[in-house]
Amino acid sequence: MPVYNEVETIERAVKRVLNVDYPCDFELIIVDDGSTDGTSEKISSLSEKGVVTSRHPRNRGKGAALRTAAEIASGDYVVICDADLEYEPEDIPALMAPVINGESDVCFGSRTFGSHTAYSFWYVLGNKAVSMFTNVLYNCWLSDIETCFKLMPLELYRNMNLRQHGFGVEAEITGKLLRRGIRPMEVPITYRARSREAGKKLTWRDGVEALWVLTRVRFARSY
Repeated sequence: MPVYNEVETIERAVKRVLNVDYPCDFELIIVDDGSTDGTSEKISSLSEKGVVTSRHPRNRGKGAALRTAAEIASGDYVVICDADLEYEPEDIPALMAPVINGESDVCFGSRTFGSHTAYSFWYVLGNKAVSMFTNVLYNCWLSDIETCFKLMPLELYRNMNLRQHGFGVEAEITGKLLRRGIRPMEVPITYRARSREAGKKLTWRDGVEALWVLTRVRFARSY
């Protein structure tokens, strides 16, 4: 769980993740990416079993926080879960089902955007455009490449040599999986985007960055 300035939601997000009925043992790794709004103090007060915390002294970006979490993790599989409550932790077992059933080692949670769940028309259109660009570029078919819910083996995650520090890491993960010939299975998940006033951090620049990252990974000599 990468966290940056989520003082209003961090406690509820942690509680919901811990209250999910998982079909296996689990640990929750929280990486505070240099929060300055009181989030750090909230995280420091957590005493729940199975929670491991780490902190960056300054903000380095989501990708950097995920790399720190992967270094700490001790399980067999990893799944990303943001602390902003746009995603529902209760959907995580659905991502685990294909792995448990032997259908796939990698599973993405695919968002359905509706009138009460989409941030804006342009946000949804941009998301779909990035996914379509990916499908053309890599000759595949994925409905939501920017989803936060990406479940995969921990060793695979570590071996991808992820370099993006910010939100571009989502596109980098997808591109490097596809370059390896790995086609993630997708399962539907619930999603409720928050507004800019409520703290949403993504902008159109992140969409442009995603296109650049996908292109660079696709044509890189090594990946």
